Amino acid sequence: MRHRTLATLVAAALISTGCATWFDPPQKTHRASVVDYLYPKDERPALKPTVPELHLPLRVGIAFVPGNLSGDLPEVERNNLLNRVKNAFSNRPYIDSIQVIPTTYLRSGGGFGNLEQAARMFNVDVVVLLSYDQMQFSDNNRLSVFYWTIVGGYLVNGSQYDVSTLVDASVFDVASRQLLFRAPGTSQLKGSSPLVKFGEASREARTEGYRQAVDALIPQLDAQLEAFRQRVKEQNAARIIHTSSRSGGDGGLTGLGLFGATAAVAIYRRRAA
Repeated sequence: MRHRTLATLVAAALISTGCATWFDPPQKTHRASVVDYLYPKDERPALKPTVPELHLPLRVGIAFVPGNLSGDLPEVERNNLLNRVKNAFSNRPYIDSIQVIPTTYLRSGGGFGNLEQAARMFNVDVVVLLSYDQMQFSDNNRLSVFYWTIVGGYLVNGSQYDVSTLVDASVFDVASRQLLFRAPGTSQLKGSSPLVKFGEASREARTEGYRQAVDALIPQLDAQLEAFRQRVKEQNAARIIHTSSRSGGDGGLTGLGLFGATAAVAIYRRRAA
């Protein structure tokens, strides 16, 4: 009888906490694919090979691809992550402005049509789309110690989580619909928590996973930007057009590090005309 009563109390404690790992799925996945957003329903329209025309200084937009992230990472936190990337590149002389585009302006499976609408609304020429893939594995350690307190049941060092996060940045020229370059950032977090705090701890680990992945992405994005500069210079990967009406002016472009000799020739030809 005593064993039955104890079992009833233990079950009630677990249910009352609402975060027991036994009742949570052992794996949680949040993902959004740039391919699913731009090419919905497996549509793969043929794109004619086109050399993108990049108007300097660039007007850039940055956004998360629509996905199933809204319940786990609030819009405020997503904007904070986007602003981390924005702040890392906003002082470049070849960038006129960087606009954070809220996810609410992008439709799931909206395709290039939706991307072009958002680009016109925010007056940008190039858009950086952040896609993501995060998996959390939860496990209950058999060596956990269960005990009863006035606020409910605890598992000490027993509820474990393992969070793997990938954030990928794809940079598109909107007019030509061409992918200019891309860069990934990853993070891996492991930890454990008492039972009644597991939901909060694992949720914070998932948020921190995105933060660390974005921080890892920024230097990778910078490296791919440099590689793209070399392709423009050596392989004519893009046509550079100088637009004097934008706020960047000539001063920041004369010694431009992004497009090197190609940009310098474009400026010289314009001045000589």
